[in-house]
Amino acid sequence: MKTLVILAHPNLENSRVNQCWKEELLLYPNDITLHEIYKEYPDWNINVPREQNLMETYDHVIFQFPLYWYSYPPLLKKWFDDVLAYGWAYGSNGNKLNGKKLGLALSIGDKKENYQPAGSVSFTVDEVIAPFKASAKHVGAEALPYFAVFGASFQASDEEIYTSAKEYIEYIFNHRI
Repeated sequence: MKTLVILAHPNLENSRVNQCWKEELLLYPNDITLHEIYKEYPDWNINVPREQNLMETYDHVIFQFPLYWYSYPPLLKKWFDDVLAYGWAYGSNGNKLNGKKLGLALSIGDKKENYQPAGSVSFTVDEVIAPFKASAKHVGAEALPYFAVFGASFQASDEEIYTSAKEYIEYIFNHRI
C-alpha cells in the first residue's frame, strides 16, 4: 500500500523540521507520494477534482504540517473545506473516504510538557486535533494516532530533528497495515 503525504507548510524553506521530513520522505519514492499544496496552489485555487482523485487513489493519507495557533495552516483548512465536499466525502451520495486511514504529522513549536492539562497550553495534542478526528469519523475514515515532534521552533536539536525524520518513516510504514 502506497502512502500519500499532503505537505502543507507556507514557508517550507525556513522550516527545519518539515524540510528534514520532506528530504526523508523523498528517499522512498516507491512507497510514498509527496504532494505539496502550497507549492501546487500558490494562488489558492485548489483543483478539487484532482485532489479528490488523489484521495480516492490512496488508502493511507498523512497530512504533514506545522501546528498553527492550535490548528491547520490556512491553505490546508481551505483544502479540507473545498475537497471534502458534500456528495463526495459525505452525504447521501458521498462516501469516497470510507475505510481510508488518515493521519497527521505535526511539527509543534512548543515543548511537549506544555501540552498537558497542567501545562501552559492546558490541552493535550489529542484535544487540539479533535476537529480532525471528528472530520475523519464523519467521512467514514479511520483517524490514526498523530505523529509529532515538539520544540520545533527552537528547542529541538538538529540530531533530534534528524531522528524524528527516521521515526516519521517508521510511523508511516507501521500504520499502513
